[in-house]
Amino acid sequence: MSEHFRVVFSGFKPGTDNQAAIEQLAAKLKVSEQKVTDFTSGKPLFGPADKQKCLKQAKLLAIYGIQSKLQSQASAGTGVAQDAANERVFDALDYITSSLIRIEEKLDELEQRIDGKQVQNEQSEDDEWEDESLFSELELDSEPPKRSKKLLYILLSLLVLLLVVLGISLAFPELVPM
Repeated sequence: MSEHFRVVFSGFKPGTDNQAAIEQLAAKLKVSEQKVTDFTSGKPLFGPADKQKCLKQAKLLAIYGIQSKLQSQASAGTGVAQDAANERVFDALDYITSSLIRIEEKLDELEQRIDGKQVQNEQSEDDEWEDESLFSELELDSEPPKRSKKLLYILLSLLVLLLVVLGISLAFPELVPM
């Protein structure tokens, strides 16, 4: 694995207008002035590269009055990749967590809707059973109409007569012609 370097800001050349140098460099690199200002604060402007490329970057910075130095990134190269991977993992976990929270909120909302409908249904069922209109058709307090006992006596006497005839026919089989 080849050794990588990074160009790090070390200061401005004496007699250089700082703001003008930042503006000119931002225009040359076609980046925002904020990014160049962040570079002067210690953040990287260029990614890790081989030594020749970093020397060219340092020369470019020197043209605009910015002093820089090379910092070795050999052991940190895998660290940078590891940091980037960790950053992506944390971003993914954050996304998953926020998605789970949104899903949980939706489930709670649906549960409240369902519970509300069930409560309304139960109340309407209770109201239906408590409603007096269902029982108004039935007259529960009225007495059943009195039936005539005459028919009952006739049926009872007919039953007794048939039992007598059956008893005679069993006792005296020769009296009943067949």
